[in-house]
Amino acid sequence: MRPNIRPATAADLDAVVALDQACFASAVGGAALTATPSFTGPWSAGAWAEEFARVGNDRVVLVANEGEVVGYVVLLVPAALEDPVDLLRIAVAPAERRTGIGRQLMSAALQRCTGRTILLEVAESNESAKALYRGFGFTEISRRRGYYAGGEDAVIMRWQEDHD
Repeated sequence: MRPNIRPATAADLDAVVALDQACFASAVGGAALTATPSFTGPWSAGAWAEEFARVGNDRVVLVANEGEVVGYVVLLVPAALEDPVDLLRIAVAPAERRTGIGRQLMSAALQRCTGRTILLEVAESNESAKALYRGFGFTEISRRRGYYAGGEDAVIMRWQEDHD
């Protein structure tokens, strides 16, 4: 069964918080599929509540729903079209990885950002996430040396729609 990729609603908050815990509570060095702004651990319930409170303003949260939430992606979308979109977080339930859900979430995120530049950062060791991003045309543009716990670099990647 293919998941339904749809905008998150307030009713999804608890499920997203639980999924985030499942994906990132033991994440070390970016072991989960993630692009995070500052750390690889789970976000607090309060941080998630703030994200959901901003949905429709400058946040887009999409969820993959198969009767339950099995994945999500969070985008920071500035009002000014010339400003880049930040892909803040993407995750897929451990039992659902390698099923195409991550690709479906990325496709939906890119469709939401047509004509925009998207930036993300990912732990250098997170080869599965980097492969996913490269498959969509993201390229490495920079690094933040020693950014993550243990001194691991953050790889900064950019996607720009091909206008040819």
